[in-house]
Amino acid sequence: MSTATDNRKTPTVEEAARFLGIGRGTAYEAIRTGAIPSLRLERRVVVPRVALERLLAGDGLHHATDPNPVPVTQNPVA
Repeated sequence: MSTATDNRKTPTVEEAARFLGIGRGTAYEAIRTGAIPSLRLERRVVVPRVALERLLAGDGLHHATDPNPVPVTQNPVA
């Protein structure tokens, strides 16, 4: 992430997508399915930075199709 977003604990979906090296649409779909944790703050959707770091480290986050998923999203995008 850029220097400006490095200090924020909740980057936007677009910033998280750039950080992960995926497209914006792919990021929103991953949020919708629960593959990327997110928070809805009124109309804004953000991704907790700590969740991105855990996702990349493989620390307990599972894809929504995992038979034993760990709930990781709060208020996913509808």
